Amino acid sequence: MAATASPGAGGMDGKPRTSPKMGATVFVQPLDLVKNRMQLSGEGAKTREYKTSFHALTSILKAEGLRGIYTGLSAGLLRQATYTTTRLGIYTVLFERLTGADGTPPGFLLKALIGMTAGATGAFVGTPAEVALIRMTADGRLPADQRRGYKNVFNALIRIAQEEGVPTLWRGCIPTMARAVVVNAAQLASYSQSKQFLLDSGYFSDNILCHFCASMISGLVTTAASMPVDIVKTRIQNMRMIDGKPEYKNGLDVLLKVVRYEGFFSLWKGFTPYYARLGPHTVLTFIFLEQMNKAYKRLFLSG
Repeated sequence: MAATASPGAGGMDGKPRTSPKMGATVFVQPLDLVKNRMQLSGEGAKTREYKTSFHALTSILKAEGLRGIYTGLSAGLLRQATYTTTRLGIYTVLFERLTGADGTPPGFLLKALIGMTAGATGAFVGTPAEVALIRMTADGRLPADQRRGYKNVFNALIRIAQEEGVPTLWRGCIPTMARAVVVNAAQLASYSQSKQFLLDSGYFSDNILCHFCASMISGLVTTAASMPVDIVKTRIQNMRMIDGKPEYKNGLDVLLKVVRYEGFFSLWKGFTPYYARLGPHTVLTFIFLEQMNKAYKRLFLSG
């Protein structure tokens, strides 16, 4: 694949586009909240609070109202402002530096590596906002006397730094970065394979329908691949200190305890809202990429 820009790298002029991402956050925030609540449901061998994602959504609406499903919106917006801006900025710089003197863009594998590097860097920068988001969205499920009660994302960041130390703002940064790498790698690999499979079937030609179907499959595979890492991130960033000791020692400890006390398939709690968020993003990403590829070949390689 050869394209002059990545679908995630910004507008057609190659400049980062953060505002649309932040605007989209307003619509996907309820999905984030439901996913986080589902991933924390049943923690510590407790009875699951929610049977399904729909049950979680209706329960939250009933108990906390419409405003409740937008808890943590300020943290979601800050996450986009930090993570997305850094990721797109790093991608654009690396892409331009690795473009040949004659304007030849980096090859597919190199673009994938650039994407994973940019994603991991952006995830590190965005971790404090991610920690605040996880805690704010989780607060409503706790008894009133156990809630952290952050007023907004800045209040959360200040209080976390004051009460638990500045390093706590980067708690869970390793699984956060790992998730970014897994998402980038899984999206690219599964899309390429799915598209080839559909074309080889003889029922599809290389058009938008094929790209749409391959993208939906890619979104499904990416969701399945990244959710175990995501639940590790959620649990670590929300954990408390018990008798001076953290609830979890590390990411592996989270995985082992989830499987032992909640069952193997609990690693995929919140699958529906996660896919509902990631699926459309994957579709738009690859359809845009394919159209950019065609335009590039038509304009620069046709003659």
